[in-house]
Amino acid sequence: MRLLTIAAVFALLAAPTVALAGPVNVNTADAETISAELKGVGLAKAKAIVEYRQKHGPFRSADDLSLVKGIGERTVELNRSDIKVSDPKK
Repeated sequence: MRLLTIAAVFALLAAPTVALAGPVNVNTADAETISAELKGVGLAKAKAIVEYRQKHGPFRSADDLSLVKGIGERTVELNRSDIKVSDPKK
């Protein structure tokens, strides 16, 4: 029994840590931060978000992210609670 308990504790300690996404302002964050914080958004998509923002100005809502090539409505819905769009000048 003791050996089973030790094995269970070891297994829990050895398990990989789950990274949780956090809120990110897509009007101010760099591509690395966006890709680290939004689920389903890799570095290439995050760079596309930054490039779109630089070309078209700040996003007004989370839904505007779906205007970026490669970012679909599903990705927006998956991350809605973590997407912030406050004015970058504030």
